[in-house]
Amino acid sequence: MNSTNSLNVKVMVEVFKTNVQKVSQAKKLVALLLQNFPGNKINFDLKDCDKILRIEGDSFLPEKVILLVKENGFTCKVLE
Repeated sequence: MNSTNSLNVKVMVEVFKTNVQKVSQAKKLVALLLQNFPGNKINFDLKDCDKILRIEGDSFLPEKVILLVKENGFTCKVLE
């Protein structure tokens, strides 16, 4: 049996530095981001010193992610 993964779907991973402090804030932002970018994997690592927001998928724009997070009162930038 031959299994191939030639679906030409580019999975993108982007990591953002934020100032989100609380799990409740992170949960609200994840819900908001999933509404705007359904089908992506979105999570926070609040134990990391950079309060990491990580998004993995094929249908999101980093600029739009940054805008949505900033509109909700938090800082957000792509982690270099």
